[in-house]
Amino acid sequence: METHPPHAPYYIPLPEQPSVAGPPANLRRPFKGFALILASVIFLLSLVGLIINQSQEPLPTSPNNDNIPSSSLWLPSSKNATSFSGGGLPRGVAEGVSAKSNPSQFDQEVSYNWTNAMFSWQRTSYHFQPINNWMNDPDGPLFHMGWYHLFYQYNPDSAVWGNITWGHALSRDLIHWLYLPLAMVPDQWYDINGVWTGSATLLPDGQIVMLYTGDTNQSVQVQNLAYPANLSDPLLLDWVKYPGNPVLVPPPHIQPKDFRDPTTGWIGPDGKWRITIGSKINTTGVSLVYHTTDFISYKLLDTLLHAVPDTGMWECVDFYPVAINGSIGLDTSDTGPGIKHVLKASLDDTKLDYYALGTYNPVIDKWTPDNPEEDVGIGLRLDYGRYYASKSFYDQYKKRRILWGWINETDTEFDNLEKGWASIQTIPRTVLFDNKTGTNILQWPVLEIESLRHKSTHFEDVLVEPGSVVPLDIGTATQLDIFAEFETELLESGGEEEGYSCSGGAINRSTMGPFGLLVIADDSLSELTPVFFRPTNTTNGTLDTYFCADETRSTLAPEVLKRIYGSKVPVLEGEKYSLRVLVDHSIVESFAQEGRTVITSRIYPTEAIYGSAKLFLFNNATGVNVKATLKIWQMNSAFIHPFPL
Repeated sequence: METHPPHAPYYIPLPEQPSVAGPPANLRRPFKGFALILASVIFLLSLVGLIINQSQEPLPTSPNNDNIPSSSLWLPSSKNATSFSGGGLPRGVAEGVSAKSNPSQFDQEVSYNWTNAMFSWQRTSYHFQPINNWMNDPDGPLFHMGWYHLFYQYNPDSAVWGNITWGHALSRDLIHWLYLPLAMVPDQWYDINGVWTGSATLLPDGQIVMLYTGDTNQSVQVQNLAYPANLSDPLLLDWVKYPGNPVLVPPPHIQPKDFRDPTTGWIGPDGKWRITIGSKINTTGVSLVYHTTDFISYKLLDTLLHAVPDTGMWECVDFYPVAINGSIGLDTSDTGPGIKHVLKASLDDTKLDYYALGTYNPVIDKWTPDNPEEDVGIGLRLDYGRYYASKSFYDQYKKRRILWGWINETDTEFDNLEKGWASIQTIPRTVLFDNKTGTNILQWPVLEIESLRHKSTHFEDVLVEPGSVVPLDIGTATQLDIFAEFETELLESGGEEEGYSCSGGAINRSTMGPFGLLVIADDSLSELTPVFFRPTNTTNGTLDTYFCADETRSTLAPEVLKRIYGSKVPVLEGEKYSLRVLVDHSIVESFAQEGRTVITSRIYPTEAIYGSAKLFLFNNATGVNVKATLKIWQMNSAFIHPFPL
């Protein structure tokens, strides 16, 4: 079977007069060639048999029947919801890593009647993704000799997970990217089953060390060392694997498949380097700490950096400082007064990225959360949407902390094989401590993304009455950078509204919400993705605000996983409700209140594409008028091409 059919090699420009060809949307069986003939013969024989036996049974009704009331299509979310749908054992789990596929609620061969035009539209225009095939975790990001480098988990052979190598790309500005040859491939006994996630550490003398997890020929997770063959090469084209690999194997109390994803190193007060590696002990998620002076020999500490019961396997652990009163990032080794430390773990059990703020004691290598009720795995998330396996690095050139994250697909593996690619990286985000709340970080798209802006449209004090939708005349709404502020005017007194959150979606009405934007929506609103606020009065007289994204009517395709995402967001006294939304075809990244809460959505519309994609304001509250002020930019496409070697 053709696993990566022809498609546009880099990005898809938007036609002025799009034409989506193909028959009406329906469920189909993807047969080709001989399979089609064979299936037809079998069908005819079966039909004859059924007529003879007079016993034909009715076909089951589709679980996504269009006649079902729309309210039943808005799925509730829960604290324990995972980022992946149910079904068979996802790809990657048996190999000892987190799920790397999204099993459909339908038979794997059932697919929407996608056209090439639909698949082409789904490909993003300013987010990083390979030319084709599968990608997952970001690896070892760094800045070297004027270039930003991004490595990533990559399957060079197919659009599904497997044969994991390290892809490599570089950029001057984190927006326009050049593909380079593969950096590392699984060619040694200690990584023959996969060159998995790793991190870069820049040493004071200019050396670069890369620690990564390898899956051995016996399926044991080990840590390996690699380094550039030529530090004077700004492209860092060639990498050398240390001949003495592996440099770390699982300690006796750790299972062979529970030992992965080493962090960037940091220096302690004794001059020794530290790294931490995610694992679990029974059902307790843990972060192991090692000391080293040369990144070859290591000592495992008796104490853990941190552990949280009942959070399961921690992978892709990240650990870094943030300044309490500052507007710049900090080197990973920075400690002292005025600094807090972020500890983040990707939870294998739920496929969600959690973080917490706390205090790090560098003498005993112990981290303590500021709020135990919001500890790692039970409190704040980096992103409440489709987001996992994030990794940060310190950009010494611009003195900032940059965060990458993997956006997986929510359609099926069959769909991904048809279009020939799967997965995207987020727009890189800066990370700062929120000194207004003191309880969270702020994530914001890197400033360089603004270089893609061109035509802008401004709307001032647009009135959106209860139960109304207001179109915004901006033309095609496929590639946008949106800033919006909302003010509300109470029309009726609102009592206690306990129980309202994001879970009811945008159709669940209350006195004060929801209100916000409808992105990637068609004129008939048959497909739409609401991004919205929901303020609610509580029993103690305070106002809680939820920030949400609702994918449940984002597409007519039944096999796509569609969720409602969101969480509370702090809105301080005197602040307006504010959001920023980056729309890039099938990706919507939403930032509330300067980045206190972030949601990434993955959507696959069938109608709201090309020139049919529109933008609307909406107010589904029952008791408030909403005034909206917006600044909206159309976005150019990024230049993402192979490097002309």
